[in-house]
Amino acid sequence: MIIETRFHGPEGSGNGGYTAGLLAAHLTADTVTVTLRKPPPLDTELRVSPADDHGLGAWLWHDDVLVAEALAGAIVVPPVSPVPLEVAAEAAEKFRAHEHHPFPGCFVCGPDREPGDGLRLEPGRVGEGTVAAPWTPAEVPSHAVMWAALDCPGGWSFDIVGRPSVLGTMTAQVVDVPEAGEPCVVMGLARTREGRKMHAATAMYGADGRLLGRSEQIWIEVDPRLFGG
Repeated sequence: MIIETRFHGPEGSGNGGYTAGLLAAHLTADTVTVTLRKPPPLDTELRVSPADDHGLGAWLWHDDVLVAEALAGAIVVPPVSPVPLEVAAEAAEKFRAHEHHPFPGCFVCGPDREPGDGLRLEPGRVGEGTVAAPWTPAEVPSHAVMWAALDCPGGWSFDIVGRPSVLGTMTAQVVDVPEAGEPCVVMGLARTREGRKMHAATAMYGADGRLLGRSEQIWIEVDPRLFGG
């Protein structure tokens, strides 16, 4: 398994959601929990090994270093409710990270990415602890890209400008994928915060209001000096 440089989050490290989605695809479960143990290296051959004989677990290795682990998971709470596409579009205009993004080259939400290269999601506030972003994929997204799109809005629900945070654990379920050119809405919700640890949720809805995917997440606030902040 190789994470191409295009799919980075912080500079030099794979986007957490994209990496998790690549690893989750090795399991047979429809809901998977992925825990990231180390920054995923880019353009490097990584080894995937099964954690059991039933396709319910997998480990991701860089040589002898454990990068991530995936296990069959479950989500028992209702998904984040959607807002209309028009509301999400208005919220995106208030996205605060254009000048102060902690990771401006992020594949999912980095403002420095060219249209068609990154997803350029702009999660803006639509309520207390709730953000929304419109997204219209140019092509039918892969499983890993769906996980990526469900990643960053969770972090932005806590407004991470000036407080860099990275994905630690993500439990996600992809129910369906949008058509190419289908307008979607991606939601993010701040659940709870415990010191440097933040619990968030995300959900994606299609143009007809159908649930496409959802996730529950744990984010970890990191020292800005680690990323040149």
